[in-house]
Amino acid sequence: MEDRPTILLPVSVLEGESIPEGVPELLTNAHVVLLGYHVVPEQTATDQARQQFEDQAIRRLEDFTAILEHAGATVESRVVFTHDEQTTIDRMTDEHNCLATLIPNATRPLENVLVAVRGIVGVDRFIKLVSGLFAPLDIRVTLYHVAEADESDEDVETLLDGIATRLSEEGVSPELIETQIARGDDAQELILDAADDNDAIVMGESDPSVTTFLFGMTADQVAKQFLGPVFVIQHEEPEVEEAATDTE
Repeated sequence: MEDRPTILLPVSVLEGESIPEGVPELLTNAHVVLLGYHVVPEQTATDQARQQFEDQAIRRLEDFTAILEHAGATVESRVVFTHDEQTTIDRMTDEHNCLATLIPNATRPLENVLVAVRGIVGVDRFIKLVSGLFAPLDIRVTLYHVAEADESDEDVETLLDGIATRLSEEGVSPELIETQIARGDDAQELILDAADDNDAIVMGESDPSVTTFLFGMTADQVAKQFLGPVFVIQHEEPEVEEAATDTE
């Protein structure tokens, strides 16, 4: 378990959400923290909701756990009733030292992954996730960077080539690693355009919350536009105060 990247997989467990097609195979080499959460109205005590719905939530998580384990993942599950979905996700990511949170959209059989690299911040986490999940598989990895105006192509090539070398040292076949440099005013659109030919995206957050990341994009915005799974890598440990009304 120590060598597997730890990935938080949040599921709104009582709202009909399930694990989309292709996601279990995406997490074959992961240790999954399966978070079954339910957002409770402010006027309802979380303890009251837990007493009423916990058994149902646990049964659903047991079914999801079996699916993930069958695909090869190791799994630990948590059930949380909360008034604040995002705060709960942030806290669980922190408590379990998760490398990334997965926005689990459906995916076709995995062949190509776009890794959007912003800079040197968080590179160790990118390498650990990409090598841990994809090195055992024949997955093509594209290291993609939208260059700033003051970045030369040579500087970006040095950055991406360095990451490629480290990935190959961690077991990713060099023949399966590509690098791409883009320039333009709208980095968000450039990344989404590049993602069209890929089956999953790996991106880094730009602040201590997984709510917003790379160039101010939110995970929900990326997932809705890309329509595939998105890994959101933490760049640093978040400092989050959990609402006192959450219960586990």
